[in-house]
Amino acid sequence: MLCVFVAGLLGQQSKLKLDTGEEIFKAGCVSCHGPDGKGQSQNLAGFERPATFPDFTDCPTATPEPDVQWRAIVTNGGKARAFSQIMPSFKDQLTPEQIVKVVGYLRSLCTEKAWPQGDLNVPRALIAEKAFPEDETVVTGTFNAHGAPGIGSAVVYEKRFGARGQLEAMVPYNYTHDTGAWQSGFGDVLIGYKYALFHSMKKGSIFSVLGEVTAPTGDSTKGTGGGSTVFETSAAYGQLLPADTFLQMHTGFELPTHTDILPRAYYLRTALGKTFATEGGLGRRWSPMAEFIYDRDLVTGAKNNWDIVPEIQIPLSKRLHILGSIGFRIPVNNTADRPKQLMFYILWDYVDGKVTQGW
Repeated sequence: MLCVFVAGLLGQQSKLKLDTGEEIFKAGCVSCHGPDGKGQSQNLAGFERPATFPDFTDCPTATPEPDVQWRAIVTNGGKARAFSQIMPSFKDQLTPEQIVKVVGYLRSLCTEKAWPQGDLNVPRALIAEKAFPEDETVVTGTFNAHGAPGIGSAVVYEKRFGARGQLEAMVPYNYTHDTGAWQSGFGDVLIGYKYALFHSMKKGSIFSVLGEVTAPTGDSTKGTGGGSTVFETSAAYGQLLPADTFLQMHTGFELPTHTDILPRAYYLRTALGKTFATEGGLGRRWSPMAEFIYDRDLVTGAKNNWDIVPEIQIPLSKRLHILGSIGFRIPVNNTADRPKQLMFYILWDYVDGKVTQGW
C-alpha cells in the first residue's frame, strides 16, 4: 500500500544520506504516490491503480491500521498482506530504521488529530469491549460445557461515525434446554454507541464511553430473552505496554427498566495479553490473553462472581482482516449454577477487503 521507488533513482540516492522520512519519500515515493501523498496521476504513474491504492491524507482510511502493517508492506511488498504486487519489497534498499522513518512521515500526512491511530486498536477480547472505534462484523458463539445445556450465538455489526464515534448492533440467536427439550429463537437485540473521549500515541492509551440499550425481543419462556428492556452505561480503556503487551478494561452498569424481572448489576472486565508475530514481527500475529471477569447484582445479599477466561486471537487471513478467537470461561467461585463455557468469535474487518480477499 505504500510508496514505489524507481530503482534507478533510488540507486542514485543511495550515495546520499537520507536522514528523514520526508527525504526518503521525496527520493522516489512521489513517482507513484505523488508529492502530497494522494497518489500520482495515472498518466504520470504509468499503471492502473488497484482498488486498495492509498491516499495518505485521507484520515478515515489512513489511520485505522497499526504501523506494523505499513512496515510489513514496505519491507516485503504488497504481497506481504495480500495486496497488489505493484508495491514491491524494499528490504534490500532501505534499512529498518529508514522504513520506520518513512512510515512516520506518511502518518503525518493525516493532519486531523482527532482520529485515533490503529496502534491503539489492541486485539479484541471475547467479553470485554475495547475502546477503539471499529468497522467490523463479528460472529460469536458460546457452548455450555456442563450444567444446563445451552448454545448462544450472535452477529455483531460495528460502524464508525466520524473520527471518534461507533454505532453497534447485535442480533443474538440462542438454543436452550431449560425445559427438558431443545428450543431456539432470537434473543434480545442490542443497539449501542461508543465515543472515544481521549487517545494518545505518546501515552499509548485510549479511553471511550459507551451507551447501549437491549430490547426484550427474545422469549423469556424459552430462555432466549431476559424479559426487560436494559439500559447499559460503561467505559472502556486500552493501554499499550512494553514488549507488545496490552491491557484492556471495561466497566459499567446494567439498568433494567423492570427490576422485578432482572436486577441492576455492575461488572468489571479486564484483559491482559501479548502479541507474538512471525517473520521478525512483520508476519501473522497471534495474541494470547487472559480475561478476568467480575460481576454482582445490585441487590441485598447478592454474591460476587469471578470468572477467568484464557483465550487466544488467531490470524486467519494473510491480510489480517479475518481473525478468530477461542477461549474457555471458567467460574472461579459460586460454581454450582454457573456453567463453564467454550467461547469463540470470527471477526471480519470489512473495510480492508471482502471475505474472499486477502488470503
